[in-house]
Amino acid sequence: MGAITGKEYIKRLNQLNNEIWYDGEKIVGPLSEHPAFKGLIQSKAALYDLQHDPKIKDEMTFISPVSGETIGLSYLQPKTKEDLIRRRKMTEHWARYSGGIMGRSPDYLNTVLTSFASSVTYLKNKENCFPHNLQTFYEYARENDLSFTHTFISPQVNRSQVYIENSVEPIAAKVIGKNDEGIIIKGARLLATQGGLTDEVLVFSVGKLLFNEDEAFAFSIPSNTKGIKFICRDTFIGGPSSFNHPLSSRFEEMDSIVVFDNVLVPWNRVFYYNNVEVSEEFPMESPFLPFAKHQVLVRQIVKTEFVLGIAELLIETINISGYQHIQEKLSEIIIGLETMKALLEKAENNAKLDEWGYMRPEIYPLLVAGNIFPKIYPRFTEIIQLIGASGMITLPTEKAFHSSIRKDLDSYLKGATKTAEERVKIFRLAWDLTMSSFGTRQTQYERYFFGDPIRLASDLYKKYPKDEYVKAIRNFLNLN
Repeated sequence: MGAITGKEYIKRLNQLNNEIWYDGEKIVGPLSEHPAFKGLIQSKAALYDLQHDPKIKDEMTFISPVSGETIGLSYLQPKTKEDLIRRRKMTEHWARYSGGIMGRSPDYLNTVLTSFASSVTYLKNKENCFPHNLQTFYEYARENDLSFTHTFISPQVNRSQVYIENSVEPIAAKVIGKNDEGIIIKGARLLATQGGLTDEVLVFSVGKLLFNEDEAFAFSIPSNTKGIKFICRDTFIGGPSSFNHPLSSRFEEMDSIVVFDNVLVPWNRVFYYNNVEVSEEFPMESPFLPFAKHQVLVRQIVKTEFVLGIAELLIETINISGYQHIQEKLSEIIIGLETMKALLEKAENNAKLDEWGYMRPEIYPLLVAGNIFPKIYPRFTEIIQLIGASGMITLPTEKAFHSSIRKDLDSYLKGATKTAEERVKIFRLAWDLTMSSFGTRQTQYERYFFGDPIRLASDLYKKYPKDEYVKAIRNFLNLN
């Protein structure tokens, strides 16, 4: 099949007939027409269409080593630094379509699956591990341009440091049995972004599982597999108007709980199960972190550029660039942007081949970036709020500009350099990014994209090579 179009993505999604629950009701009819999902599905379709844009097709696709067809470049396993740069450009194209707002554009989870397949030999000769299944599935996903959601967070019943679930019925998704056909999963996983809006659900475990061997697994299954249902949160779409809600109407990525009700996972879709050591080590030994963090950093740079553009346009609209406190605030965004760009460049320049022959970007700049962005992004949203001030509150709707009060709006809401309608459109964009329910979800999303910021800082401290710096100080002081 090769790289799909937007039309093919929508057709395939509608045909799946996934079990999705929204506001207490099971969704029936074409998913692409449901008001809670229509905007996002159209936006994702536009991303797939970019793979066929003659101007950038060569930067979005590559030739399959198996079929000879044109396939999505997000499935490319990089073997050179040039390959890394090609992947970066591909991510930039998709990220710029949404201003970096879509955290789960298709390239993210395609990258995750690609990273796992790039270290498939790690699984060889290990108990309850099936490397052939992983390799075969990666190739199938690549050749058919499958879309994915993923879930790895268990329900937060008890977040103490040591918790062993002892309920009669499983709460966290577990292997409760196996037969000739496969393993049986029962329980739930949280926070599947775009859950039910993709071809597949990629399920794997991360972190310390202690004694929970039955929670140590990795597999992928179609989203319409019998026994799977997606329970959605409330929507953050303010309305269908792109004037009133320029971001949420197009890029609201629904989050959901995934419930597994005695779900049979066929053996050919199981990558490993009931192996705590592999479950804890495989994501770390594979290029999962460097590949995924590379993709995320590229998107976050594009998002920072988007934020900077909004902030500067606000300033121009109300003519406040002469104030030094405004200049200082914009400099914060610029410093953040250039810092992230420098970290990306260092990660790519210092990339090296791993033991399996794939080019990994240097991990430490990526870990640093992953610690920086959760701190600076909330500050960026605050800066936009401070620049906009009360102008972020008094925002009429699109309908108001087509009513008898248009003359009043044109007189009293115009900007120094913009008409009233232009000014309101700009301020509504700033509001939707930073103050709407959609915008606050964006802030929380970036805070916790790779997990608890304190844990991320702790991991950086433990992993960062410090010995040479300590040795230099010992030598300076003539210490043993």
